[in-house]
Amino acid sequence: MVISTLLGSCVAACLWDPVKKVGGMNHILLPGRAHMQHFNTPARFGVNAMELLINEIISLGGRKKNLVAKIFGGSNIYPVLTENLAAGPRNVAFVKEFLTLESIEIINENTGGTDTRVIYFHTDTCDVFLKRTVSSMREKLVARENQMLRKLMEEAAKLADIEWFR
Repeated sequence: MVISTLLGSCVAACLWDPVKKVGGMNHILLPGRAHMQHFNTPARFGVNAMELLINEIISLGGRKKNLVAKIFGGSNIYPVLTENLAAGPRNVAFVKEFLTLESIEIINENTGGTDTRVIYFHTDTCDVFLKRTVSSMREKLVARENQMLRKLMEEAAKLADIEWFR
């Protein structure tokens, strides 16, 4: 199967078990963990997305000890933001730290920069084809990611003990 996604500041982790020839991909919007009772798309958050992906690969016969990773995305699509404030570099740092803690080797990556990317992941071979997108696509992606972020902030605003700072 071929899975594709469009990435700006988001990060996709492509995990693959080379023994069982099974793999999958996620699409991480924000690092960290979503509270499962308060968000309708918890898989957009780093920890949730990584755990769900690993568990699904295991359910398909893969073994965690065999997994290798390829990671993509994490652009700083708002160049006016410093790297420590931009979502892209923080997403990349999160995924790398998570994979290190889980002893999953990163065998290839294409992260950072300011370009958006479309990737095509072949789940049976772990081949990934990458296409950098033109600038008009970048504007659409920024709008889509802003819309997703606004939705998450609206959901979080319903919780009395969380205050968002922009």
